[in-house]
Amino acid sequence: MNNMMTLKSSLFSVFVFTLLVACQSQTEEQSSLEVDPEWDLSEEEWKSRLTDLEFEVLRKKGTERAFTGKLWDNKAEGTYVCKACELPLFASNTKFKSGTGWPSFWEPITDESVSEEKDFAYGMIRTEIVCSRCGGHLGHVFADGPKPTGQRYCMNSVSLSFLPKDE
Repeated sequence: MNNMMTLKSSLFSVFVFTLLVACQSQTEEQSSLEVDPEWDLSEEEWKSRLTDLEFEVLRKKGTERAFTGKLWDNKAEGTYVCKACELPLFASNTKFKSGTGWPSFWEPITDESVSEEKDFAYGMIRTEIVCSRCGGHLGHVFADGPKPTGQRYCMNSVSLSFLPKDE
């Protein structure tokens, strides 16, 4: 019985160590994102440009509450851009009603518009989506979206601005 408990304890220790190593290597990978030098701003510069909630979500990887953002139920035609740097990210014709309370899209405007990073927060492994130009946190992508891609880019409304088609 003691040998079995020692084995379980050892296996658990190896698992925890492996998880910590994975998280550490992920932290190193995240810092390798090449942000456009024009948008490589200090924390103080970002704080002066963004509201408190925008800063918390875009720069600190927070999340707004579901069904509270201005764009989650927007049905107008146009383009969704990064709130921080105005890089075009998603076209309105790729937006769909996911029922999650956040704006959801089945693909970005271009593959270069967004970057993917592994997110190990909250005991989960998810794919975080960040703006390729300024590195701002936008949301996450999941493999439960509609055709043709099967992807659900679940974005924080506060991370986006909307440019109507007529403008």
